[in-house]
Amino acid sequence: MGDKISLPCLVLLLATLYSVLLPGAAGFTPSLDSDFTFTLPAGQKECFYQPMPLKASLEIEYQVLDGAGLDIDFHLASPEGRTLVFEQRKSDGVHTVETEDGDYMFCFDNTFSTISEKVIFFELILDNMGEQEQEQEDWKKYITGTDMLDMKLEDILESINSIKARLSKSGHIQTLLRAFEARDRNIQESNFDRVNFWSMVNLVVMVVVSAIQVYMLKSLFEDKRKSRT
Repeated sequence: MGDKISLPCLVLLLATLYSVLLPGAAGFTPSLDSDFTFTLPAGQKECFYQPMPLKASLEIEYQVLDGAGLDIDFHLASPEGRTLVFEQRKSDGVHTVETEDGDYMFCFDNTFSTISEKVIFFELILDNMGEQEQEQEDWKKYITGTDMLDMKLEDILESINSIKARLSKSGHIQTLLRAFEARDRNIQESNFDRVNFWSMVNLVVMVVVSAIQVYMLKSLFEDKRKSRT
């Protein structure tokens, strides 16, 4: 065998290293995803706050799922109160910022609407939350003595990060597809109600017009002359 290690020993060694590194494996490239759907009444404004560390990444994506016009005002502000994003009467949007240390505020404003409430979906993706550097330093002490392996720990780490990134991206896409499906379903239901309403209006108008036409035709053939005795 020489300096080569057998396949069973390789599998056993990798399994042992994986079990040792498992507590920190989830934090190799920490990415926190969360989504929320809420109803914003007419004439009101709702704000949310997200604490962020220095030099992290904050991505906000929002969609208006239901409500007249499918539009909303969006405002994103830095911890110092500086306006980063301000949009008016938008149905959706995606914004990414490199963060400073502090609480970021983002608001959804429906004060321009006096009647219609809005159903809003938004998703937060937080990257580089400041935990990966220490955790990567922790696993590096296990690298010594692994020159005999065909695959180095750096390759294993790269593969884990790649799989994790793809799974996270798949989950993100599925969440967006569900949001698009909910909005399309609300639009279809609204169109269905409108079609039914105007169909009933047309039916009532046709019945009334038909009754008037019958009455007028009947009156044309009536003999209004008085009979002589």
